[in-house]
This record gives sequence, structure tokens and C-alpha cells, in this order.
Amino acid sequence: MTERRIPITTPRGEFEVWTRTLGHNPEARVLLLHGGPAATHEYFESLGPALADAGLEVIYYDQLGSHHSDQPDEPSLWTLERFVDEVEQVRVALGLDRDNFIALGHSWGGLLGMEYGLTHGAELKGLVISNMMASIAAYDAFARNVIMPTIDPVALARIQEIEANEDYGNPEYEALLMEHHYVHHVLRAPADEWPEPVTRSFSHINPAIYVPMQGPSELGSTPQASLYSWDRFDDLPRVDVPTLVIGAEHDTMDPEHMRAMAEVLPRGEYLHCPKGSHLAMWDDPEVYVAGVVSFIRGLD
Repeated sequence: MTERRIPITTPRGEFEVWTRTLGHNPEARVLLLHGGPAATHEYFESLGPALADAGLEVIYYDQLGSHHSDQPDEPSLWTLERFVDEVEQVRVALGLDRDNFIALGHSWGGLLGMEYGLTHGAELKGLVISNMMASIAAYDAFARNVIMPTIDPVALARIQEIEANEDYGNPEYEALLMEHHYVHHVLRAPADEWPEPVTRSFSHINPAIYVPMQGPSELGSTPQASLYSWDRFDDLPRVDVPTLVIGAEHDTMDPEHMRAMAEVLPRGEYLHCPKGSHLAMWDDPEVYVAGVVSFIRGLD
């Protein structure tokens, strides 16, 4: 494994982001774009070795503001456009190109991957959009119309009361979400059995980035969030890159929406994880890993 810190030029100066490379394959180099915004690569610690064992080169990467990278106190840097530019700078620094560069983005990383594909698609050999819809409005509607009705109504009312009071630091909020939402739709395992890399990654989320971009609620976005009006579904036909869209049966994201994304992408494929939730690489790993490996090998 090789670690490297890459200098990133921003409107507020130069900072460094952290990367670590596993394996070696000059024809298939997979850059992992983690979720959040401002989570970490750490929840990929099962996926990375699995892909490397299959003969792929895998690059962990903590985006600027995330745990292993610099965390400047510069709110103006937390924009979608700047993160896209950051990925392009990382690509150039690592020598990735259209003959070998596969971006695999999960959740927010999938959103980032879509934007990168729209802006710099000519640099990609392939793109994987994992567990991310192409519209925040559609995501909010799915949360409201499909996810919320499955939550115990008393618990949901209390969750919504805490959100209305903006009391997000209340430990009851996290406990209610864990019992009634997370273990059903984020990672399908009892809370005390969640993998350590997942809990470690989540404990390292940077709220100074997550809250203004995604919003503080865990059941949809909020109007104050900068990503609230983001919608790229109608632009997907412009992503003329071989693209695998991954959805899961129990996801926080609508699997039918993600299937539709694959259908409108010019070279799209859909992978469904029947046992999986939002972290399908953990709760349906056999389907997830085999599907990603098959897609990447098929690029040649």
C-alpha cells in the first residue's frame, strides 16, 4: 500500500488531500469517492481489499475537509463545483486517464461522480454510481412517501419534533434513528454488530460540511441545504461513459429510480442488490463486489 498527500489548489489557497493505493493494475485504477459530504474512505475498508484481490488497483481518497485530509475552516470551499475540480486535480496528480480511470462514487460520492462525468467524462474509462439518485427532490419524495410510513408513528412523531426544534444533538434523536431507520435502510445489522470501519467513518463526518450541503436531517434534505435543488436526471443522457448504477432493495434511495437512471444513460447498466441497503457493499457484499468486478473487467 502506498500513501500520498496531494496538493489541491483552491480559491482560498493550497491544501492537501490524503490517498492510499492498494494493488497495481495500469489498466483498471479505481478511485473511490466516499459519501457524506465529508464522511471518509474508512467505510470502504471491506470493499477496497475485495476489489484489489480481484486484480484491480484501488485508490482510497479522503476529500478535502474529511478526516485524513486537511480540514480548512473555509465555508466558501464547500461547493459542488469546487469538489468536482478537486477530483480532477486528484486525477491529474495520480496520472489517471481514459485508458484506466474508473470512478466509483457512493451516496454523495455518486452525486459527485455524476457531476464529474458531466464535466470531465472524456477522462473516464468507466463510472460507478452507487446508491445515489439523480434528484434530491425525488430522494425527498421517496423518504417521505416510502420510508417514513414504515417507521413506528410514535417514534416518527418524536423524530420530527426533535427536527422541528433543531435539537439535532439530542442523543435521543440518534437512538431513535438507529432503532427505527438505520438498521433497516442504512446497514441491515443490529446496531451493536455494525462493522467498526463503518462506525469509525461515521464518527469522523465533518458537520461543518455535511450540514450546509446536505442538511441536518437524516430523513431527507432541507431547503437551507446547498444541494436541496440539485437534479441531474434529465442531464444523464450527456454522460456518454460506460456507467454501472447500483441500487439495493432496502436502500434509503429508490431502487426503481436508480434502475431508470441506468436506462437513460447512453451506456448504462443496473446492478440490484436484493439483500442490501444503503451500505450494500457491507450487507450484500457478494452481489455488490461481483457486479463491480464484472463491470470493470467488461470495459476491456
